[in-house]
This record gives sequence, C-alpha cells and structure tokens, in this order.
Amino acid sequence: MSDAAARPEVHIGEVAAPTAAVSIWEIFLEFLIIGATSFGGVVPYLRGSLVIKRHWIDEKEFVEMLSISQSLPGLNATNMAVLVGERLRGWLGSTVAITGICLPGALLMYAVGIFYRLHGDHPWITSALKGVAAAAVGLILSTVVGLSKKALSHSFDFIFMAATVLLVNRLHWSVLRALVVVGILAILYHHPKKAEKAVVDTR
Repeated sequence: MSDAAARPEVHIGEVAAPTAAVSIWEIFLEFLIIGATSFGGVVPYLRGSLVIKRHWIDEKEFVEMLSISQSLPGLNATNMAVLVGERLRGWLGSTVAITGICLPGALLMYAVGIFYRLHGDHPWITSALKGVAAAAVGLILSTVVGLSKKALSHSFDFIFMAATVLLVNRLHWSVLRALVVVGILAILYHHPKKAEKAVVDTR
C-alpha cells in the first residue's frame, strides 16, 4: 500500500494536516533551513515552519510532540525532528529530518571551534552572543503566547502551568519529575469520563 493510500487527507484544525504529498527531499530541506537559521532557540522556528508555514502538523500535535520531546532525554530539536519526520514519512523521514536539522549546527560549531582554538575569545563575538541571547528570550516568549491560546483551554490548565514553573524554578525539581507529577494531576482532572458525564447531563 502506498503512503498516499495509507495516510488520508485531513483538514487542518480537525485531526491532522494533509501529509501524504510531503517528499523526503522537502522534509530534509525544511529541517536543514530550520537548523541553519534557528539562532537563540529552535522551538519558535519549528512552530513557524512546521505549523504556520508548511501546515504539516497542527497546533495540538505540535504541543503534544514538544511535550514528549522535553520529557525524554536529548535535545528538543532532535527529538522533534524524529517525531515529525516519522509522522510524515516513517523511519526514513525521521532520518532525513534529524540529519537536516543537525548538519548546519555541526558544521558551524566545527568552524567556531577552529576559530576559538586559533584566536581565543573575541569581544565582538561575545557582544553578538549577548544580543542573540536577549532576542532568544523574546522568541521563546512569543511562542509561549501563541501556544497558550491553543493549549490552555481550561482554567485549571493555568494552575498546572504555574505549578510546573514553581516546582522547577523554585523547588528545583527535575523537569521529568515535575512533568510526571503535574501530568498525573492533569490526567485526573481531564479524565475522559468527566467529559462524557458532562455530555450526558446536557442531553
């Protein structure tokens, strides 16, 4: 059975974006561009390219994949590349996605390593990095605001968000431990039976 037959087209905003026509080359090229341009944090660029520009995944899928990527060991960028690549074209999609997103950074850091070995620290580079760091905070904040409109649909979701920030930043819990605890509480609150009971009561 072909990929086109196995992956039916679904309209954005329902379950998933149409992905049957996405080629291996398109996946590689898009992740190569993300890897080459994502200065100061990759999450805003991933959302801009995969959700807003390409419509390969929707906001709900992006939040779910990002949650998985942050919960598991490894970098968010590479974890997301594996998940999105597999979602689009299976194991081969994962392979080309992770290759594309890692290749620019690997080449750039190799060049930077040679420069530092030959010339040491440079004040111009240090100043530029400080500016990039400040811009990265703005990019991440912009992404958080955009995702919160879709992900935070109930009042208790804000409590879960605040609890996670408190556990990680104030109580110094590990991210995995905080996500497990808050995730269990969220599951108990958003239990499917509760939603089904609400539907029955309205009939």
